[in-house]
Amino acid sequence: MTSGAVSDWFTRGAPAKDFEFLWALVLVLLDWCPGPAPGTAGSDRAQAAQRAGHRTYWKTLWKQARDSPGPASCSASSENPPRHSHSTAPGLAAFPHQVGVLPSRAACFQDRHAARLLADAVTEGGTAVLGGMGGVGKTQLAADYARHTWQHGQLDLLLWITAATRQAVVDAYAQAGTDLLGVDPADPQRASTAFLAWLEPKTSPVPRRWLIVLDDVADPADLHGLWPPASTHGRTLVTTRRRDTALTQRGRLVRVGLFTTAEATDYLTAAACHEPAEQLTALVGDLGHLPLALSQAAAYLTDTALDCTAYRHLLADRAGRLADLLPEPGTLPDEQSATVAAAWSLSIDRANQLRPAGVAAPMLQLASVLNPNGIPQTVLASAPALAYLTEHRTTGTPAPDQGPIPAAPVTAEQAYQALRALHRLNLIDHTPRIPHQSIRVHQIIQRAMRDSMPPDRRALLALAAADALLAAWPPIEREVGLAQALRANTTALTGYADDALYQPGAHAVLYRIGHSLGQCGQVNAAVKHFHYFVSATDRRLGPSHPDTHSARRNLAHWRGEAGDTAGAAAALTELLKDRLRVLGPDHPDTLGTRATLAYWQGKAGDAAGAAASFADLLADRLRILGPDHPDTLVTRGNLARWRGEAGDAAGAAAAFTELLADRLRILGPDHPRTLITRGDLAQWRGEAGDAAGAAAAFTELLADRLRILGPDHPRTLITRGDLAQWRGEAGDAAGAAAAFTELLADQLRVLGPDHPRTLATRHDLAQWRGATGN
Repeated sequence: MTSGAVSDWFTRGAPAKDFEFLWALVLVLLDWCPGPAPGTAGSDRAQAAQRAGHRTYWKTLWKQARDSPGPASCSASSENPPRHSHSTAPGLAAFPHQVGVLPSRAACFQDRHAARLLADAVTEGGTAVLGGMGGVGKTQLAADYARHTWQHGQLDLLLWITAATRQAVVDAYAQAGTDLLGVDPADPQRASTAFLAWLEPKTSPVPRRWLIVLDDVADPADLHGLWPPASTHGRTLVTTRRRDTALTQRGRLVRVGLFTTAEATDYLTAAACHEPAEQLTALVGDLGHLPLALSQAAAYLTDTALDCTAYRHLLADRAGRLADLLPEPGTLPDEQSATVAAAWSLSIDRANQLRPAGVAAPMLQLASVLNPNGIPQTVLASAPALAYLTEHRTTGTPAPDQGPIPAAPVTAEQAYQALRALHRLNLIDHTPRIPHQSIRVHQIIQRAMRDSMPPDRRALLALAAADALLAAWPPIEREVGLAQALRANTTALTGYADDALYQPGAHAVLYRIGHSLGQCGQVNAAVKHFHYFVSATDRRLGPSHPDTHSARRNLAHWRGEAGDTAGAAAALTELLKDRLRVLGPDHPDTLGTRATLAYWQGKAGDAAGAAASFADLLADRLRILGPDHPDTLVTRGNLARWRGEAGDAAGAAAAFTELLADRLRILGPDHPRTLITRGDLAQWRGEAGDAAGAAAAFTELLADRLRILGPDHPRTLITRGDLAQWRGEAGDAAGAAAAFTELLADQLRVLGPDHPRTLATRHDLAQWRGATGN
């Protein structure tokens, strides 16, 4: 007995009165058909699902034959009719058949490399997962592939499912089961199971070719038990913002990224943005190459008749909202359902539901005011960041008779988990193996996140981010990459939230970035920073505010370091007058200004005057602060130095010997000030006539500098120069020349060719080469 014979039973003879008798016969036939080996993993479930589908189908045929006045005109082998035949059982859909509606093709669709990767991924059947952040065009790529294969006759069945929920997938499968198998639509779960059983590979002379697209899968758990089976005749495409292993291990991952510059400018040109190439390229950069943003910006430009230059000015105005620079929700291009500003709200909500619940959203807020191209993980795991996450963590709604539910303190581990949750939803890229730039976030996501917050909340956010940066900034910048990342993030923060960082006074991070620039050798950049800082504090806080005075003092210092010693001294003279007027003679800031002025007075050529000024200052600091105060110790060192510069080298060496003993007692051997004092003592020992002793002392100091600061720190490089100089002074001119040659190569690499210390090393190298006869 074959299925064909059973079919003849329906078409040539009276059907059995008892369906169970017929079903028992069909079961015998099914047991003869090839299928999963008994006992193999999943075979019982697969066979049960398959038989459920067959039972429903055969019962439908039996009812049709029983109720029909004449022979039933159907084939029991309707799963495999001749390809594109429309001969099916009464009431069942004909092949080819489509369930679901494909999204319309974007007006200016771009043929992208990802489309070719997608086609290659499912050439031989199987599953492809199109992953990427919201707005990169995953749905359009999937729809383009589905449309192409359908229109070219490569499919018998196409299912397009908007898979935002599990129920949506079940309903679509059930529709297919009803259309193709005649399953009762009143039971969607049963119909869905029957359809999945129908998809299972079978031995058939003419297998059905199918494509199932699961678009915008929001939660991998929604597909549990609903994944289409693997088949050489079937293909599955999944689009998702998620990066969970449960999705990516199901098939070949095709990452869908941003437009390239060429793709983006081609898109704008096709969308009727006929402007100079440089303007289009600049707009592409402003919008971060994001396809959704470019699409909506192009529509806005068309609707408003603005040019790129005017639009870019509006976009750069941080007081404006991104939503105001896009089309109204009802007029979006290409049947889009959400503006860029709202495109990620669902993903953010979903990430916020993942463990640890309620932390992902405030974490993304912190990331939204920092550098989009790389945020150190230590910043977002610092104590101020954890405090912000705790304060703004979303919790459950309290009962009417209860007050707010206090949030448990967020831990560093939970902060890490929140980053992973955001990564899984493609809201950020989190790469822990690159610690100094481990978090990257698209600039449009940042803008949308900031726009969603009221101004007072944005101000609190900016201060929290500034506190986090300062907490992550090491006192000694041993790692060049970390220091660069912290400066870049501070620069980004000041661009996003400059005003908030001056209330009620200038935030300490604004000083820290300037000093970091100067200490790493970027002296001119430090001067530029403090020029801006002075004008900003004067404008926001007033000319007599302490932060305005402090900014002026720092500007004068770095002007001097950049070579303008006379200008530094003149600026500090004016500042001292204002300090005395506003603060009085004994205020710490007045004393600090006196010290800075004395220093640059000496650097400008008046060593004796500097020594006298430091002697007067030391008397006042001893009176006001006491002998062990750090400022008193600094003043002793400055007085010793300028005594030496004024001609008393032996007196300077003796003073530094006494100061070093107190430094060791108070601060310890590895403190930066202790190391500086050791260098000063070695220098004045040499100046007093003991060149060999100076060289030996600098050799010991260099070993400690390397251990504590690393080879590229500016003070390590300075110590190498001092050692080379005193080796030459001690009689080893060739050794000095060789050491300066090595030092110059490192300074060119670390500081650049125009840095004052690089130029000084060139001079020293030439001098000692000359001393060797070269």
